[in-house]
Amino acid sequence: MLLTSIDPFVQEFERQFDRLARQASGRGAEGAPMPMDGIRRADDVVLRFDLPGIDPGSVEVTVDRGVLTVSARREEELGEDERPFVRERTMGVFTRRVYLSEHLDAEAVEAAYDNGVLAVRIPVLERAKPRKIEIRTGEGGQRALSR
Repeated sequence: MLLTSIDPFVQEFERQFDRLARQASGRGAEGAPMPMDGIRRADDVVLRFDLPGIDPGSVEVTVDRGVLTVSARREEELGEDERPFVRERTMGVFTRRVYLSEHLDAEAVEAAYDNGVLAVRIPVLERAKPRKIEIRTGEGGQRALSR
């Protein structure tokens, strides 16, 4: 397994509960999750995070002891003579943590932000890539394995 995650049903329940708790308490987006897609390719894993309306300068990607953390901030943009009458967009700090498998190269993580999507590429370590195993034939092959 290349990425570890919590049970998606429990995670979705917790996400909805947190959202309702934030709304009820009037708390901001602190810790609000960001949608993510994960794609496994032959040589790497790519994670794509939706961050619409986020200033790329506020995005931070870190790896610490096998945990990839993505943080971003969306600030409210109001002019001096403007007053909001509807507020549906979440403002504040958004954070998402992903636990990386030991089969991924946490030292070679790359990230790029384009059109509201942050793409994070994590290479698969050579030792974790599929490889073909030579099959010995005949009696000599079996003797070599029994030693």
